Amino acid sequence: MLNEIIKISIDAGKAIMEIYHSADFGVEMKSDNSPLTLADEASDEIIKKRLTEKFPDIPILSEEGRYIPFEERKNWKKFWLVDPLDGTKEFIKKNDEFTVNIALIENNVPILGVIYAPALENQNKEVGIQKSGEGTFNRIEIPFGTLYFGQKNLGAFRQVSGNELEKISVNKDKSKGIIAVRSRSHAAPEEEKVFKKYGVTQTVSAGSSIKFCKIADGSAHIYYRYGPTNEWDVGAGYAIANAAGATIEGLEFNKENVLNGSFLVRSS
Repeated sequence: MLNEIIKISIDAGKAIMEIYHSADFGVEMKSDNSPLTLADEASDEIIKKRLTEKFPDIPILSEEGRYIPFEERKNWKKFWLVDPLDGTKEFIKKNDEFTVNIALIENNVPILGVIYAPALENQNKEVGIQKSGEGTFNRIEIPFGTLYFGQKNLGAFRQVSGNELEKISVNKDKSKGIIAVRSRSHAAPEEEKVFKKYGVTQTVSAGSSIKFCKIADGSAHIYYRYGPTNEWDVGAGYAIANAAGATIEGLEFNKENVLNGSFLVRSS
């Protein structure tokens, strides 16, 4: 199953990049004043079509899909949680920090997650990364970008285009300081109180669900989000960070209201 989700994510990423390199994104504004582009729609179409073909018995909750009332989904034991283009603002700004997010939720907990950042290739080797020797996956051929994935009881992994597949884990070593990752587009002053509480000595900024990935691969220790996100923004990141050994507080899934409150992701 995981291999199939990886393939779907990569194909969605290819469609996004075709539009990313075009002259017109076709930007519109949704009812909540968030932007929608042709890339969101193209990615969503690919993901939903392929998931439905491969896993017809598993329902899909997607940012760009139809509204599904809680009465219809409250008894779901398993479902896909999809954000076809997380970080649309980053996409429009052309800063490369946007992702395809697909998560499998089982009994209201993310157990599998794939995050593909098709434009992000300049990743350094970081603390917590080792070459994968487990034999579960060979090197995954991705045309460009960086792929993160994780699954319960399997671990978390990263594949940068042209490099070896790497197993990743959180960084529990704080002897050289504590690094917090914060939103590039949604920073809030309330974060400073949390950073002070945990003794943060340095902050870095990142867009979209890449912040979860920075906790998972050990390049940051803390990610605190103050203010609303939606479940599809965080499902894949939750699964990957959790598989890498992170502690996650404040997130629940398949709620009546899919809007999240504040949450914290930390290495220990």
